[in-house]
Amino acid sequence: MTMLFNTVPTPCVGICSTTYGDTVCRGCRRYLHEVIDWNRYSSDEKRLIWRRLDGLQAQVLPRYFEIASEETLKKQLLALRLPLREDASPWTWLALLLKHMARQSPDLALFGVQRLDTSGLSLAELREQINQELHGLACAYYERDLLRARTHPA
Repeated sequence: MTMLFNTVPTPCVGICSTTYGDTVCRGCRRYLHEVIDWNRYSSDEKRLIWRRLDGLQAQVLPRYFEIASEETLKKQLLALRLPLREDASPWTWLALLLKHMARQSPDLALFGVQRLDTSGLSLAELREQINQELHGLACAYYERDLLRARTHPA
């Protein structure tokens, strides 16, 4: 059974820090207003948000990993029955793998992935470092977008 999404799923990972006052969620990296208004958005608007979130992964993860085979990565994720978005970038697929498997320290080569990072961190520790970097980048984009909206109101 393939677990590909026909509708646009929520990026929510169940760790919403916006309820504690963050303007960018530490779990899914959506902006506060996107978390609040998600159910009101059209499918196209949701896909635009997903593209931005996928773009964050594509900016950060290539510094730490190389995807040698997108097909192998996708095939293995589907074999694990992970909720794969087919329209996502392979970097988002890799983030899904890290989310679900980092503590188990899988052989990344079996997923068509090579680790470039030589820090000596465990895969779980590296995942946490990457998550912090992704959150920082999302916050910078939020500040940029908010500043742009204030200086160029619609």
